[in-house]
Amino acid sequence: MAEKKNKPADKKAIIGKPGAKEGYGADSIQVLKGLEHVRRRPAMYIGDVSSRGLHHLAYEVVDNSIDEALAGYCDKISLSINKDGSITVEDNGRGIPTGMHPTEKKSALEVVMTVLNAGGKFDRSTYKVSGGLHGVGVSVVNALSEWLKVEVRREGKIFVQEYRAGDPTGPVKEKGKYEGKKSGTKTTFMPDKTIFNTVNIKYEIIEDRLRELAYLNKDVTIIIKDERTNKEDVFHFVGGIKEFVRYIDLSRKSFMKEPIFIKGERDNTQVEVAFQYNESYNENIFSYVNDINTHEGGTHLVGFKTALTRTLNNYGSKANIIKNDKIQLTGDDFREGLTCVISTKVPEPQFEGQTKTKLGNSEVKSIVEMIVGEELQDYLEENPSVAKKIIEKCLRAAEAREAARKARELIRRKNALEFSGLPGKLADCSISDPDHCEIYLVEGDSAGGSAKQGRDRRFQAILPLKGKILNVEKARLNKILENDEIKSIITALGAGIGNSDDFDESKLRYGKIILMCDADVDGSHIRTLLLTFFYRHMKEIIETGRLYIAQPPLYKIKVNKEEHYAYDESEKDQILKRFKINGKGSKETEVKVSETEVAENGEIITKGKGFAISRFKGLGEMNPEQLWSTTMNPETRTILRVSIENAITADKVFETLMGEEVEPRRNFIEKNAKYVKNLDI
Repeated sequence: MAEKKNKPADKKAIIGKPGAKEGYGADSIQVLKGLEHVRRRPAMYIGDVSSRGLHHLAYEVVDNSIDEALAGYCDKISLSINKDGSITVEDNGRGIPTGMHPTEKKSALEVVMTVLNAGGKFDRSTYKVSGGLHGVGVSVVNALSEWLKVEVRREGKIFVQEYRAGDPTGPVKEKGKYEGKKSGTKTTFMPDKTIFNTVNIKYEIIEDRLRELAYLNKDVTIIIKDERTNKEDVFHFVGGIKEFVRYIDLSRKSFMKEPIFIKGERDNTQVEVAFQYNESYNENIFSYVNDINTHEGGTHLVGFKTALTRTLNNYGSKANIIKNDKIQLTGDDFREGLTCVISTKVPEPQFEGQTKTKLGNSEVKSIVEMIVGEELQDYLEENPSVAKKIIEKCLRAAEAREAARKARELIRRKNALEFSGLPGKLADCSISDPDHCEIYLVEGDSAGGSAKQGRDRRFQAILPLKGKILNVEKARLNKILENDEIKSIITALGAGIGNSDDFDESKLRYGKIILMCDADVDGSHIRTLLLTFFYRHMKEIIETGRLYIAQPPLYKIKVNKEEHYAYDESEKDQILKRFKINGKGSKETEVKVSETEVAENGEIITKGKGFAISRFKGLGEMNPEQLWSTTMNPETRTILRVSIENAITADKVFETLMGEEVEPRRNFIEKNAKYVKNLDI
């Protein structure tokens, strides 16, 4: 969920403006040919060059194989993370054509691998439905790889071609022949370490995406193997997206025996929807178009929401469950506790950009709305007991929503009567431009006091938090708004609360929200509670990259009069090795038993001749100067940006760790206990 952020530039540059570049003439205009532009500007094609962009390379190659499956020519896909860090993707599809291209005058395989905007998905004759529409996927992977090798089995022959940084090392060669129906494509590539911040492929990230694809394509078997660890998984789900919904809701209690499943087709657009209600208070809808996760939604999602609200409302009124003189239900009420997967297959999808996060086809809205409305109406008529439970849950949600509205109004009125409208314990910054401001949410008044004294008052605000905030995973919004610490956070940030119209990111008072907690068990718990709150009720802050986690040091190592800080065990060991001090706290050249003491502020200090090693348990143990230099100074600090690599995985983790069900949490702890570090006894 979190990734390392590069250290910010000099804080003095926060207010400054860049200067103009001189010598701008005709010779300054560059024309980048072939795949050179991809290597110069990779973020335009894969989002970024961090871990997220790295794993996107594997997705692009797998998506080509999935498109073969959607066309009905592939039922097995395998991905291998090789010992050298390269990745191999193989399928049993038709194989990329290798004949001479009529206009490019070279093998069609080479055209596909080296030319942007080249592919077989621009018309409907080769692929009626596909996710890869822009013809840039595999060629971008080739451009951003140190080397790539592709092997094609087609028409009884095996063809190979190799590339370096996107350029072929030679022509397509015929390697030999094969027997039987063993056609397909095998692609092996090594991500270019000169382009990416990291080239370490993580099994768990790839595993999540391949599992997701297997749920969405119930006729396909997908295999993932890590040659580095010999770990292997095989995914094949005959229940399709119904099983997907059950998987998402493993840690929740549903009052339905099985998910509602709806399937239909109109105007060559296929629609599949599976959903069920659980006893939680959160809405979880995951939408896909041609197996692409449209996490920003689009017309297919709007069509589903419209049909759900209208159909349930009509049924509830007709069955006299919803009384006309009671509170009016809204779409949010009908989606509380809903877990849903929407999968559509659209012949000509119109996405917003290469990232394909939002569907724009207006006709898809009416198709989804019609199919879901008709099928859901039949289900409700045939299952009146389930229908009644659903409507009653929606009514309880409406009552809670009304209570939350009154609580919000009370907070607004209270703020309007106060002088500044901001929490009294907030130490605000002097700059008012959100892009240049940051706020630290600090655990405890003691650490908050040090942070207030050590900060740069121009752009750093401090909000101390007292104790642990409410676990929002187990509470409705009206109860959440009664928590004093949460009210302080909402008021300080100034953008409201919720993932709908109640939250307005443009009103955020700070460009960065930084969580700063102690490096102990209580600190980890508080940080998890805060992350749960932001994920459930201010998700846009995470999605736009505004939420960070501070990294205070664990150790202070004083050698003679010099102080060195270590942020983890390995960094501490490196410092000790540099000064020839062994792990027990004594000079290797002077075998001497060290002394250990606990200072008044709680520091655990190991002493030896000429040095001392201090283990910080809490932020309050640092004086303002130490806190500034190690954790808050933009020139020297390291902060982690919180991101959502996979929304389904994030949702499951929060529900498992913070939800009502005990058994999934126990299983999680037993499975992951061996990875715990720095546990305070």
